[in-house]
Amino acid sequence: MFDFSFPEFFLAAVVALVILGPSRLPGALRTLGLWIGRLRRNFYNVKTEIEREIGMDEVRRQLHNEQVMADVKRVEREVQAMGEDINRIEEPMAQAADRPVAARDENGDSRRNERQADDDGQTA
Repeated sequence: MFDFSFPEFFLAAVVALVILGPSRLPGALRTLGLWIGRLRRNFYNVKTEIEREIGMDEVRRQLHNEQVMADVKRVEREVQAMGEDINRIEEPMAQAADRPVAARDENGDSRRNERQADDDGQTA
């Protein structure tokens, strides 16, 4: 609220001591404390009533709900993007799985090629 440093506070205390004197200073400080307490309570009451009137709780709730919905939509977009990435990866894998795989003999040569060569009338 107010920005008082120690030297400023000390100067105010010395001035109050000189003006009021040591006999009246404690009573004045007590009265000052009571007035500050009343001002704080009144300020808090007015602030609470204004918030209640303009519906600050509802506004806060609405802002929170909007933030949650934005987070949900962001996560939904991320999940959809991940699904598209998975589909892009799965398509070539599915096509590769549909192609026949040539059998290999002990040397690692493809037997399918030998059969095709035999069918064509050629020997490998």
